[in-house]
Amino acid sequence: MAHIKSRKHPVGRRLNCSAAVALAVLALPAYAQQAGDFAKQSGTLPQITVQGAAETYKAEKVSSPKFTQALVNTPQTITVIKKELLQDQGATTLTEALRNTPGVTMTMGENGNTATGDSIFLRGFDTSGSIFIDGIRDLGTVTRDVFNIEQVEIVKGPSGSDNGRGAPSGYVNLESKKAKAEDFNNASIGARTAGSVRAAADVNRQFGDNSAFRLNLLSDTGGVEDRDWVKNKSLGIAPSISFGLNTPTRVTLNFLHVEQRNRPDGGIPAIGIPGFQVPSQSGGAAFPYPDNLRKVDRSNYYGSPSDFNDVDANMFTAFIEHDITPNVTIRNTTRYGITDQEYNLTGINAITAPSADPSTWTVSRSRQGKDQRNEILTNQTNVTAELEAGGIKHSLSGGVEFIHEKQRNSLYASVTGQQAANLYNPSVSDVFQPLVKNGQKTEGDTTTVAAYLFDTIKLNEAFQVNGGVRYEHYSTDFTNTATPLNLDASDNLLTWKVGALYKPAENGSVYVAYASSQKPPGSDNFTLSTSTSGGQAINNPNLDPQKSKNVEVGTKWDLMDNRLAFTAAIFRTENENAAVQSDPVTNEVTAFGKQRVKGIELGLVGQITSAWQISGGITRQDTETVEGSTTQTGGSLNWSPKLTATAWTTYRFPFGLTLGGGARYVDSQLRSANAAAPTTNVAQLPSYTVFDAMASYEVSKNLSLQLNVYNLADKFYVQSVNNGGSRYTLGQPRSAFLSANLKF
Repeated sequence: MAHIKSRKHPVGRRLNCSAAVALAVLALPAYAQQAGDFAKQSGTLPQITVQGAAETYKAEKVSSPKFTQALVNTPQTITVIKKELLQDQGATTLTEALRNTPGVTMTMGENGNTATGDSIFLRGFDTSGSIFIDGIRDLGTVTRDVFNIEQVEIVKGPSGSDNGRGAPSGYVNLESKKAKAEDFNNASIGARTAGSVRAAADVNRQFGDNSAFRLNLLSDTGGVEDRDWVKNKSLGIAPSISFGLNTPTRVTLNFLHVEQRNRPDGGIPAIGIPGFQVPSQSGGAAFPYPDNLRKVDRSNYYGSPSDFNDVDANMFTAFIEHDITPNVTIRNTTRYGITDQEYNLTGINAITAPSADPSTWTVSRSRQGKDQRNEILTNQTNVTAELEAGGIKHSLSGGVEFIHEKQRNSLYASVTGQQAANLYNPSVSDVFQPLVKNGQKTEGDTTTVAAYLFDTIKLNEAFQVNGGVRYEHYSTDFTNTATPLNLDASDNLLTWKVGALYKPAENGSVYVAYASSQKPPGSDNFTLSTSTSGGQAINNPNLDPQKSKNVEVGTKWDLMDNRLAFTAAIFRTENENAAVQSDPVTNEVTAFGKQRVKGIELGLVGQITSAWQISGGITRQDTETVEGSTTQTGGSLNWSPKLTATAWTTYRFPFGLTLGGGARYVDSQLRSANAAAPTTNVAQLPSYTVFDAMASYEVSKNLSLQLNVYNLADKFYVQSVNNGGSRYTLGQPRSAFLSANLKF
C-alpha cells in the first residue's frame, strides 16, 4: 500500500486540549508528516520518504469541490488563511483570524442587546449569518475557536449559487481537520499576560494500510487583558477517524465537542471617545461637546459577578468519497449538530448627568438573558467530473442538498428597576435584578431542498468560462407563544454566477465575473414578523427576498516560481429590497430600496524566498444607500470603513530564529446609516493602526519557543460599538503570549 512520509517539521499549532490531557499527549512518540495526496486510482504505490520545505501561507485551492479550479484560475476574490499563518500570529479565534483579510469589521450588538459571538461585517453588509464549516451553515452567535481548523476561507461577493441564501457580501467557510495517512504529534502550551493559559494538541496515527485516527484537544482558560472581571474558559475535543485512505473509497467520521464557560463583557461606556456627546442632563438641557470629559477606566466592569455565558456545541459529520473512475468522484456529507447557549449578562446604556460634576453621573444598565438551541441536520451529495466533448474540456461539479435548520429561544420576563451604576466607579456589589424565564418561547425552522451545477469550460489553453446555478425551495415556520403568533413563508430561489477568464501566461489570469444571491425574510434568525415598520419589518413573510448582484473585474498571478500569489480586483455590489414601506391606505408592505458598495481590493500572500513569508491586503470601498428611507437615502452604510489594510511578514534565519511582525489599519466607521450624523453618543468609530510582532526560536527539532506581542505601541482603539453608540468593546491593549510548541 502506498503512503508518503515527510521529515519536515512545521511549527506545531496551538491546537487543543485540556491542560492535563495536553501534558499526556506531549509524551506520545514519533512524528512524521505526509506530503502526498492519493492519485485517483486503485492499487498501491511504493513507500517513499521525502524531505519537505516549511509550510507556506499560500493556498492553492479552497476546500469545497464546487470550486473546480485552483485559486489563480477562479474568477472571484477569495482569501484563504492557513493554519500556519494563524500559528505564527498566535491567533486562536475566528475574529483574530479575520484580521488577515481587509474589508472585515466587527459589531457589538443591536439596540439594547450585546453580541456574545462572531459578529462580522464584510464589504458593507452583516455576514454573521453566513458562516460555514465544511460548506455547511454553522448556526449560533458564539465565539468560534480555530483549534480544529485547517484553513479559513473568505469568499467575497454574492455567492448564492455556492450555499444558498446569504449575505450580499459573501461568506466565511472554515475547513475542519481530518485524519490523514501519516503519524505526527503536535502540541503547545502557552500563557498570556492577562493570566490565561492555553494548552492544545494535534495527534494523528495511521493504523493498518489505509486507516488513521486524529485527535485535537483544547483547554483555554483565564482572563481578558485589562478586563478584570471578564473570564473565558473553553474546552474542545475533536476526534476524527478515516478508513480507505489512498483507495478509491474513503470514509471519514468527525466529531466536535466544545464547551465554553465565560463571564461575558457588557461593554464600557463610550464617554470620552473622540466625537462623543453627552445625550442630556436633568431638565433636558444638552451639553455642548466637552473637551475635558475623560474616558472611564478600561478595567471598569458594570456587570454582576454572577453573569455567565455558557455554550455547549456537539457536531457529528460523516464524509464519504468514492472514485467511480479516475475522472469522476462522488461525495456525500451528512451532519447533525446542536449548539446550546445560555447567558445572563448586564448591558449598559444611557448616561444620566444630574450635574456638571462627572463624579455624580450614572449609567443605566439592562439585564439581558438568552437561552437558545440551534440544531441542523443536512445531507449533501456532490459529483465532480473531468470530461472532454467536441474538443472542449469540462470540469463539472453538481449535486443536491437537503437541509433542516431549527432554532428555539426560551423567553425571559421583563426586568425593571435595575440600579444604575456610577459612571466612573461601578461596583460589583450593587443589587442586580434576577433574570427569570416566563415559560414562553419562540421557535423557527427552515427546510431547504436544493440542486446545483457548476461547469468550467476550457475553450483552449488561454480561455475558459466558469458558470454555476443553484435552484432551491425553502420553507420557514415561526411560532411565538407569547404573542401568540404563527407565521410561515416559502419560496423558490434561483441564483447564479458566471465568469470569463483569459490566461496571458500559465501562471496568471485576467477575468470578469458576475454573481447573485438572495436573502428571504427570516434568513438570519428564523424569525418572521407581522411588523410593517422598524427593524423587524424586513422579516415580514409578505416581502420579496433581498436580491444582490456583484460585478467584478480582476487579475491573479502566481509569482516567483508559484511561491507568491498576487490578486487585484475592482468590484461593484448592489443589494435591492433592503428597505420596507407600507401603503398608508391598505397597510400592505413592500420591499424597496437599493444599497451599493464599490471598491478595489489588492492581496499578496506566500513566500518571497524560502525563508521570507508575507501576507497582506488592502481594500478601498465606497458605500451608499441609493434608495431607502427618507433619512437614509444618500448616506453611507454603517460599519463600512473606506480603507482597511492588513500586513504580516516573517523571516526565518538559518540558525533557527524567526522574526515577524505586522500592521492593521481600519479607517473611521459610521455607526448609523442615516444621512444625518447622530447628535448623541458616538457618531463614528475613530480610525486606528495597530502593530504586532513575534519571535520564535527552534531549541531543537522537537521544541520551539514563541513570543507574540500585540499592539506594540499600546494604541487605544475601539474594536466595536453598539448600534446606539453608548458602549464599546475595547481593542486589545499591549499584551503578550508566550508559548512552547512541541512536535515528535
